[in-house]
Amino acid sequence: MRQRAASQDAGRPDARRATGRDDTGSAAHPPGPAAESTQTMSLLLPRLRPSALALARESGTPQPPPPVERPGKGGRRLALAVFALPALLALLFVLQGLDERQLWRDEHATWWASSLSMHDLSRLIRSIDIVFTPYYVLMHCWIAVFGDSPAALRVPEALAMGAAAGLLGLLGRQLFTARVGLIAGLAFAVLPATTRYGQEIRPYAFAVAAVLLSTLLLARSLERPTFKGWTAYTFSLPLIGWSHLASLCVLAAHLAMVVRVRRDGDRIAGWAFTAAATLGLCLVLPMALSGSGQSGQISWNNPTVHDLRELPQQLFGTWAVAVPVLALGLVGLCFAGRYALPLALWAVLPPLLTFATAAQLHLFLARYLLFTAPAWVLLGAVALGRAGGAVTGSRAGTGARGPRAAGLALGLLAVGGLTVTALPGIDAARGPIPGEPDYRGAAHYVLAHQKRGDAIAYSGLLAERRGMDYELRDAAERPRDVLMYRTPQQIASYGAQECPRPASCLARTKRLWLVATSPDGNPYAQMPPATTKALRAGFRIAGTKKLASVQVLLLTRTGDDKDPKADGGDSAAGREVHL
Repeated sequence: MRQRAASQDAGRPDARRATGRDDTGSAAHPPGPAAESTQTMSLLLPRLRPSALALARESGTPQPPPPVERPGKGGRRLALAVFALPALLALLFVLQGLDERQLWRDEHATWWASSLSMHDLSRLIRSIDIVFTPYYVLMHCWIAVFGDSPAALRVPEALAMGAAAGLLGLLGRQLFTARVGLIAGLAFAVLPATTRYGQEIRPYAFAVAAVLLSTLLLARSLERPTFKGWTAYTFSLPLIGWSHLASLCVLAAHLAMVVRVRRDGDRIAGWAFTAAATLGLCLVLPMALSGSGQSGQISWNNPTVHDLRELPQQLFGTWAVAVPVLALGLVGLCFAGRYALPLALWAVLPPLLTFATAAQLHLFLARYLLFTAPAWVLLGAVALGRAGGAVTGSRAGTGARGPRAAGLALGLLAVGGLTVTALPGIDAARGPIPGEPDYRGAAHYVLAHQKRGDAIAYSGLLAERRGMDYELRDAAERPRDVLMYRTPQQIASYGAQECPRPASCLARTKRLWLVATSPDGNPYAQMPPATTKALRAGFRIAGTKKLASVQVLLLTRTGDDKDPKADGGDSAAGREVHL
């Protein structure tokens, strides 16, 4: 009986493997390199081709269970909708009136640096703004193809902000449920700050998109580790640093996510994250070290406690939007489960850290911290999504269809209410920036009244020359910059060097347009004393045009006849400037 049972067991596949014998009863050969390679591939790749899968089965390699989507995530079609709907809504708001608001000082800096030749740009970044080098190179290529109109310059940022809204939807779906992701993406799309910085020719929209992409890739790699996933996460980290160095604060939230899965028993995640962060930061560190010596450019930024209190209003656009988002975000922390700590670090740590180090790094600015807004919006979506059932754990997305539909309807209703509340802020975001000079109006006035041989000069501290250069860039004939002694390209800076002997430089000038932004109304207030002396001794004011935060004066040589059409109706002939 024992011999018969042994012979029957030996005929079973599992018994043959256990006894190490083949079908003939002889000892089986140990697994060779082919079997070991098959086993390695089965562990690294979640899906194998049928031939490889059959080979793995024949070799007896245990196969991992096929990936199964959680009920709350849905399939690929739902994922596409969760991405596409918020992205399209964000683009709908951002693209509207894309060219109406004129560029302001920072945007003029982007245009000027991106319009330089690569040689001149390389000289510029050695002394200033090296941290924006990847963005300037991108915009340089963009301008070469699409031009430098306001709309053309803002399209990349608009696309980045639309992608950010869609990525937030996918992140909410990955961490919680598709319902939460859709609500979060739509809510982010209607924020006034989304429109404001989606129309800003600066890298802040790219920083938000990079942070969301990197966090999404990390969440997927922690849930379903693959070599491809960790590689993608590794190369997403430089995108964060290249967009803006302050955005790297999100790595604290990433570390919290890794620590959580490591406590759950994943021994590989910690090593994979360490390798990814080390390699990714190595691509950013040289630029960061070089930029540390250029921090004097933003040394003016010394925030106070008042600035810290005003951060929510600046971050979200208006207090009417900031208050409900922050309130729902605090509620969402109670239901975020294992992701409560990472999201809290993402939302709160960067503002506190940059404020505490403002005296050294000068990085506490709302636009630098824009990447924290998605964390608050996602937490608020968690609070709304919880009304339709569990959003975390094994029961996330399960339950009766009625409550889930009601939870989604509640979330969409809240997004609708947020949209109505945000509309005034969105309109303001598309309008002129308070305190910024109307260089567009000044340029139109000068071109309408200029004569052949006219010259132009500037007075103030608001980058008047660069702003007027942009607005006059396409003019067939424009006044010559008579007081520019050395160009910005020659001195590798954003500003030009003024003529050291202004009387000599002005000797052949009969008509001079003076563009001044002095707040006290004195057009000579911010000029060098020698220049002021030369202008007052040799010229008189023949006309004045006042615009928002800027005035344009026509100066003519003393003794010359006044041109009755020179001032456009706002005559100030023969009038002295009262100091």
